[in-house]
Formats: sequence, structure tokens, C-alpha cells
Amino acid sequence: MTLGPVALFGSGETSKQGRQVHERLLSRFSPPVRIAIIETPAGFQPNAGLVAAKIRDFFVQSLVNLRPEVRFVPARRCDGVYNPDSPIVTEPLLWADYLFAGPGSPTYMVKHLRGTRTLALLLERWRSGAAVAFASAAAIATGRYTLPVYEIYKAGFDLYWSDGLDLLAELGLCLAVMPHWNNAEGGRELDTSRCFMSVERFRYLQRMLPRDAVILGIDEHTACIIEPESQTALVHGAGTITIIAGDRELVVPSGERFPLGWLRNDP
Repeated sequence: MTLGPVALFGSGETSKQGRQVHERLLSRFSPPVRIAIIETPAGFQPNAGLVAAKIRDFFVQSLVNLRPEVRFVPARRCDGVYNPDSPIVTEPLLWADYLFAGPGSPTYMVKHLRGTRTLALLLERWRSGAAVAFASAAAIATGRYTLPVYEIYKAGFDLYWSDGLDLLAELGLCLAVMPHWNNAEGGRELDTSRCFMSVERFRYLQRMLPRDAVILGIDEHTACIIEPESQTALVHGAGTITIIAGDRELVVPSGERFPLGWLRNDP
């Protein structure tokens, strides 16, 4: 088993910084590189196809030197036409070098991927050396614990954590991934940092996690690139990442490489 590299984006997957991350992961493959876009996170949206098409256009226009070929995995919902268990829907996963999932709802992604053929093939390809990348909602869903952003921020649910897909357990990690860590969309009147939870609510959420859980906060337009072969991770982009493991809190700036053990709560 040779796990490929993993990129977790706080946001900005289609920005200049995002392009540099994609190029880094795709440089290990010979052109034309083959990219599969998994549509599940935005599968509940009427324009799910358009969301994926815009990401495809970014890859094609921004990675010209790699001559990307892009296909869609429209695994939108378990009980719909685009069923994540359908061989036709999932076929591009067997073809691709690079598997990408991005914005939408993390809890929706978990609900409609857990136990499916789509998830099984994603893991199979990753274990065979394919590179994978998850941005925003999809990054949240990869952890053992998933933040229900829409439910809390938009619908006023009480604070809680959902079970995630726990994909990163393949690396021995027990993570709660929080992109948009330094978000400032709310301006002076509304604290939208900590993935729209605010610093105040985040303190309560932090106490609700088990002691062995590690929180990985990723700033806007920033990515954490995990490289299993070297057992290290690299921060790339406009901001920093924040690692909270028990009573320890570390802030790692862009351009710095750190041992993967920091994400495992190793002593």
C-alpha cells in the first residue's frame, strides 16, 4: 500500500495559491493528468453540475502545462439517479490520477458517501498512490469528527459534532478538520472565524471532543499538504494552520514543513 499525497484546503482551491498546490500534487504524474471531481458535497444543490463545471474550467485553464483531462463523479445522493453505488457514476474514479472534492455541506457528504462504492473506490485509488484533495466542506468531512456548519450557523442547531468519514484514519490520525479558520466575512459585527462558529462557540465545541482528538484549523487560501511517504506535512498559501492537541496549540506558518506526528498527538 502506497498512500498518495493529500491536500486539505481551508479555502482558495481555485485561487493562485490553490493552483500551486494542485501543481505540486500533480507533478508526480505524466501529462496528460487525469482528474476526477466528486460532486457529492454539493449534491443537494440544484446547480451541483455547474459547481463541478466551474472547478473543471479552473483546472483546464490554470494547469495548461499538465494538459488536464477532467471527468465528473456525479455521486449526488444515495436514493437518486446519481447513486454513489452505481458503476457508471463511479467509473471515473478508476481512471483518475487525482481525486478532488470541494464545497457544499460536510454532513451531506458524509451521509451520502458512507458505506458506498464511491467511498470504497476513493480509498482504493488513494491506497494505490493517487493524489487526493479536499476543500472546505469536503475537508471537514474527512475527519473522524465533522462540524455541522450549515446546521449550527444557518439553522440554529445546538452545538454538536457529527461522525465523519474518518478517511484520515488511514494515516493514524484522529482529526476534526476546520477550514475557514480565520474567516472574516462577518466583519466587525459578527465573528465568523473558526469555520463560522466564532471564537466563543469554538471554545465550547473544543470541550465537546474526546481528549485524543486533534483539531486542525486551516486559514483561508491556505492548504495543508500531507505527504505519507515522508511522514511530513507542508503548509502552503496565504495564512497558517493551527494544531490543537490536548493542552498544546501550535501555529505553523506557510512554507513550513512539520512531522506528521504533530497531527497524531504524539508526545
